[in-house]
Amino acid sequence: MKKRNVFIISSFVVIVVLSACGVKSAATPAPDVYTYGGAPSNELAPAAAPTMAPAYTDAGKAANGLAPTDATLQDRLVIMNDDLTIVIPDPKTKLQSISQLATNLGGFVVSMNMYQTTLQNGQTAPAGSISIRVPSGKLDEALSQIKANASDVPNENRTGQDVTQQYVDLQSQLNSLQSAEAQLTVIMQNATKTEDVLAVFNQLESYRQQIDVIKGQMQYFNQASTYSLINVTLIAEETIQPIQIGGWKPEGVARDAIQSLIKFWQGFVNFLINLVLLVLPVLITILAPFALFAWAIVALVKRNKRRKAQKAK
Repeated sequence: MKKRNVFIISSFVVIVVLSACGVKSAATPAPDVYTYGGAPSNELAPAAAPTMAPAYTDAGKAANGLAPTDATLQDRLVIMNDDLTIVIPDPKTKLQSISQLATNLGGFVVSMNMYQTTLQNGQTAPAGSISIRVPSGKLDEALSQIKANASDVPNENRTGQDVTQQYVDLQSQLNSLQSAEAQLTVIMQNATKTEDVLAVFNQLESYRQQIDVIKGQMQYFNQASTYSLINVTLIAEETIQPIQIGGWKPEGVARDAIQSLIKFWQGFVNFLINLVLLVLPVLITILAPFALFAWAIVALVKRNKRRKAQKAK
């Protein structure tokens, strides 16, 4: 009986040491690659959404099988994100249209907000924001429909993050942890002492927590790469209309003043260029012979004066 207990304890120690060498103590949390309005926006599909299959296979092996090498990867896991601002006549109607668009394309709404903005003349105008996820293959189609009927698109930013290598690393960690879990389960089943069972059970719980964290990160990568995130800010047309007071438009006067200033500096710079490159060279060319002639006469007069002075002595 003593020999059996010694064998169980020794096996337990060997597995713990090997697992500690082959698996990272804690997986790195998935990065918040999507931001909107300064706050994280990495919401994924609701519970009703189906779990996405891993984006690669290896000779038909399941997702929790051996991680394939880069050479055997069939697809890359790329998380796409698009942020844009559109100017629209009716933000409220467009907000509902974008929400319906997400559903029609097989996606879903992450968040939606409608509010009022105050203009400089004291009036209010509607504005809104919406975040949706659509299948990554339909990202361009969704953006095209979102921009339809927009009078302007002041800004748009698309980003992509390739997380294939991170996914493969997580898969490797998951395999190691699951292997250690299986071996510890066998040891716990064969243990006879209560303290041995508790020790193995505590180690199993630690491994299972790490397994759950890694599975969550892998599911995040799968869903984030399968469903692209689109953040849309909607601005009413009247928000960007120029100020007008009693038929007088200050921006028109300012524009004319700026144009006059630009024309003045254009004329002044043109004058300087002509002066340096045209007028001065012409004057130098014309006056240079006269200057030399005058200098020769002055020199001759001075020479004659010196001679007369010497004779007078």
